[in-house]
Amino acid sequence: MNDTYKLTLTAMMIAIGTLSSSLIVIPIGFTKIFPVQHFLNVLSAVLLGPYYAVAQAFGVSLLRNLMGTGSVFAFPGSMVGALLAALLFWKTRKLFMAFLGEVIGTGILGALLSYPIATLLLGQEATLFGFIPLFIFSSFAGALLGFIILGIFLKKNVLFSTKKDVVQHDKN
Repeated sequence: MNDTYKLTLTAMMIAIGTLSSSLIVIPIGFTKIFPVQHFLNVLSAVLLGPYYAVAQAFGVSLLRNLMGTGSVFAFPGSMVGALLAALLFWKTRKLFMAFLGEVIGTGILGALLSYPIATLLLGQEATLFGFIPLFIFSSFAGALLGFIILGIFLKKNVLFSTKKDVVQHDKN
């Protein structure tokens, strides 16, 4: 896949992610989760690699914040998740590692990076018992969706055409 194609695909993911993340939300308690962003992190990590995955996460986070539907927490969380998902995937060529990278990167590391700001804005109790569990759940739900959809396409050999690009799909 050449760089022009990757850049075009990244721009399309940013546009689709910005619109759908603003419209497709799951209200839980006092907040909402945005699994589409995490799905796109896994998708861009597997299809495009680390640089484009981070660019996609940054682009969607920036545009959603400019539209008023984003969150300051999306910047560190999504970018760390997209980067870790891409690095783990491209190192191992296993789809499960992209899923795991997104959950650990966004759900755990992103939540920890966002903890000080969340505590200031929401209070410590709301952060510990609301924000962090929902951050983890949101990244898990979106990454699982990406893992399932990519797994279906990989079984049908739709995504990669050359033997060099073949990805091992975990049977777990």
